[in-house]
Formats: sequence, C-alpha cells, structure tokens
Amino acid sequence: MNLKNMNLPNKLTLLRIVMIPVFVVLLLWGPKPVCNYVAALVFIAASLTDTADGYIARKYNLITTFGKFMDPLADKLLVCSAMICLVDIGRLPSWICIIIIAREFAISGFRLVAADNGLVIAASMWGKVKTVCQMFMVIFMIANFPQLPIRYFTTILMYAAAALTIISLIDYMAKNSKVLSSQK
Repeated sequence: MNLKNMNLPNKLTLLRIVMIPVFVVLLLWGPKPVCNYVAALVFIAASLTDTADGYIARKYNLITTFGKFMDPLADKLLVCSAMICLVDIGRLPSWICIIIIAREFAISGFRLVAADNGLVIAASMWGKVKTVCQMFMVIFMIANFPQLPIRYFTTILMYAAAALTIISLIDYMAKNSKVLSSQK
C-alpha cells in the first residue's frame, strides 16, 4: 500500500506504530525523570491517534480492510509494549501484565474464529471501560509521580485494570459463546 494513497485514519494507525519505538527508547533509556514525562506524552499522543482514527473512519466512511486489521493490532502493540517496559523497569508486576496480554491474545483468537464464521464481534461496554482504565494505569505508571496520593491512585488503577480485564473477558466469552459452540 502506497503511503500517498492511504487515507488519514490508516496514516494515524501507522503513526501510532511508529511512535512505539520512540516511546520505548524514552522510557527505558532516556534520562529520568524528564523522559518519564516525555514518554507519557508520547503514549498519550499515540493513544489519541486511536480515538482519532476510529472517529474519522466512521464519520467519513473511510473504513478499510487495512484499518480493520491494523488498528486493533497497533493498539495491542502499544499497550503490550508499554506494559512489558513497565515490568522491565519494576513498575508493574509481571502477573498483571500476563493477565492483560493473555486476555488480548484470547480475544484476538476468538475474533479470528468469529470472522472465519462470518461474524463481527463489537467491543462491549466492559471492554471499553477496561481499555480506558488500562490506558490511565499505563500513563500514571510511566510518569511515575513521586507524590504518595498519586502512587496510591496508580495502585488502585492497576488492580482495577486487572479486575476489569478479567470481567471483560468473562463478559465477552459469555455473550459470544455461540462462536465456540459452532466449532467442530
């Protein structure tokens, strides 16, 4: 696909993917604490491209096969990269990272099975709330604010993200169990 011929939502998706290594370098190897805040800003900007590309694609009917595939992949790459980095620098327990990434793989596999059966499964309210909570958790963990009340809030976000990840998985599987039951 030629970049010049690509629509704006797809360009935003590619921009999000390009921002991931910038974010990782800042977070892992940049001078602290300045690069924590810059990395948080890059993560926020990348997250906002997700909101923007979806809005623009739907509003102007610019939905493409490329976007349907790459947009969720870019989201998963961004969030998983951030969480793996946070585990590496000791800000996120590995078990929470594993729960969140395992859920993403499970749902992606589930969506592939559904697509193979001609079904499109929309995100649920629980999935959207989970995503927002995870994004805020990641932003606060990246910024690594030293103030105690903010640290407590970050810890609450972390456990809420883990709980919402599990709740959204259960909700997703329960609402879409027909996909699995149709497999032989």
